Amino acid sequence: MNSLWRMARQSAWNRRSTLVWVVVSLALATALLWTLERLRHDIRHSFSQSVSGVDLIVGARSSPVQLMLFSVFHIGSVPQSMSMDSVRALSRHRSVSWVVPLSLGDSHRGFPVLGTTPAYFQHFAYGDKQPLVLRQGAVFADTLDGLYEAVIGAEVARQMGYGLGQSITLSHGLHDHDHDPAEGAHDDHADKPFKVVGILAPTGTPVDRTVHVSLQALEALHLDLVAGTPMPGGHIPADQARKFNLEPEEVTAALVGLKTRAAVFNVQRFVNFYEDEALMGVMPGVALGELWSVLGVGENALLAVSALVALVSVVSLMAVVLAGLNERRRELAVLRAVGAGPRHVLAMLTLEGLWVTCAGVMVGVLLAQVGMAWLTPWLQQALGIRLQWAAPLPTQMGLAAAVLCAGWLASLGPAWRAYRLSLADGLSPRV
Repeated sequence: MNSLWRMARQSAWNRRSTLVWVVVSLALATALLWTLERLRHDIRHSFSQSVSGVDLIVGARSSPVQLMLFSVFHIGSVPQSMSMDSVRALSRHRSVSWVVPLSLGDSHRGFPVLGTTPAYFQHFAYGDKQPLVLRQGAVFADTLDGLYEAVIGAEVARQMGYGLGQSITLSHGLHDHDHDPAEGAHDDHADKPFKVVGILAPTGTPVDRTVHVSLQALEALHLDLVAGTPMPGGHIPADQARKFNLEPEEVTAALVGLKTRAAVFNVQRFVNFYEDEALMGVMPGVALGELWSVLGVGENALLAVSALVALVSVVSLMAVVLAGLNERRRELAVLRAVGAGPRHVLAMLTLEGLWVTCAGVMVGVLLAQVGMAWLTPWLQQALGIRLQWAAPLPTQMGLAAAVLCAGWLASLGPAWRAYRLSLADGLSPRV
């Protein structure tokens, strides 16, 4: 058997100029399958780890997925806000332990700005109920003296080079100013700068890309705006804004924690049938399940395309081996003449195809690992997705084994044809 393995390897090496393209094709197909499976797993993991310890997300009645994406991942928008009266009524429910209001809509150079209360840093968790931790500084003060204070995520600090005491200005709406040479060139609220008082430790969640300010600060920013447009002659300086009532009347959504998990359906029913306002309570896990049911179609389509690429690569292997059989008639006949039986020829060609497939799979896995290591910083910065440098997933190993098996099966066809060739057929010249 060892001699057959050695002969198959040497035979493949002698035909390397032809088979190298088959190896490249198989490597690309394997890399595509390997990378796609890791991306699929890590995206799901990243999304599922983004919020923890929150029993309900409450907002104006819309789509559960839409409310989840906007309030937790800061993606998209919600059609309308919910009143603070509803937030207070919810906080008075006997089963509710805490309520954290959220207000979104502004940005800082492409990063979303989240208006909230200091309780957000106490109750919001990610992963396996891991709390938010300040790497530097402190949480903004929920007073008029700390009105223009901000706590930024780790990615905001890293990309923008911010430190404690940095002065930043915000913009109305979600704009991408990442490449503006002048920070305040397009900031609608440049007259009311904020001071960075805290920097959060990395979490691998959308929190890293968020600027956190108080709800009162957002109210101060919009005192002199009507529908996002400055009022003519109605400019209110930053110091003068403290003289106004800055308690918000509306917020985007609210995170709710319950005294016991058993009360979740009771509180959800209270929210869904709330008489004063059309509200909706969403359980994060259920909303994520709905999201994956929508994305599952796209995932399956990408896997199907990758599988087709792998199939084309395997078929090309079979075609190359078949095309080379006619040129190898004398080689195989000589092997038969020196004592190799038909089964030895069958085994050698099958092992040759297995060698080529193995080479393609190994090169593909290496290519995928290098590519993912190179892409990880970009994915983390642009999409907040962190690819894990960990042991291969069982599904990844299964896909690689499937490609290996398919290559071996594809080599059986040419090997069977060679098996049926007679010794005389290989030694007799064709006219």
